[in-house]
Amino acid sequence: MTQAVVGGALAPAFSILCETAHDEIEREALLERVMGPKRRLKSSEALRRDRVPAEGLAFVARDADGFMIGSVRLWDVRLGEGGPAALLLGPLAVETALAGRGVGAALMRHALAEARRLEHAAVLLVGDAAYYERFGFSASLTGALAMPGPYEAERFQALEFRPGVLAGASGTLEASGRLIAARAGAHGRVAQG
Repeated sequence: MTQAVVGGALAPAFSILCETAHDEIEREALLERVMGPKRRLKSSEALRRDRVPAEGLAFVARDADGFMIGSVRLWDVRLGEGGPAALLLGPLAVETALAGRGVGAALMRHALAEARRLEHAAVLLVGDAAYYERFGFSASLTGALAMPGPYEAERFQALEFRPGVLAGASGTLEASGRLIAARAGAHGRVAQG
């Protein structure tokens, strides 16, 4: 169990676990509460649609009672046509009542450490620069790259695990992850192919 103190407020004890197929309904409910239906209209969603997260890079945070209080996933992408492989992070979501209490930061640190351990080259995201720069993200690394749809350039950021891997990358991000093969069962299990 992890417990974080942020600004004097103690977050509840929580664990970060690998996401399982059984988490799908609860995760979707969390995303709906925290982000609402407009999340499906974002450019990042076009890269995630009909795909499964990158192998071993989908995590949930659960409190001591077992309730899901946060979620983060990373997705396989390609940096332009024929460009190098990278990851797209998102969405990162934390129960609204626990915002600012360290759960999201713990999920970010865990996800990035796992991505680095699995030897991925870089992670990209679209998000609040002030929040993500503390993890090493910068919009200066995405200047020649674009998202497949509308986005705010200053919110499109990257973090390199291998310095210089983004230096020659250009073009629009493309989804490269595994497709969802089928949906089956009453619990919405995802069959991965």
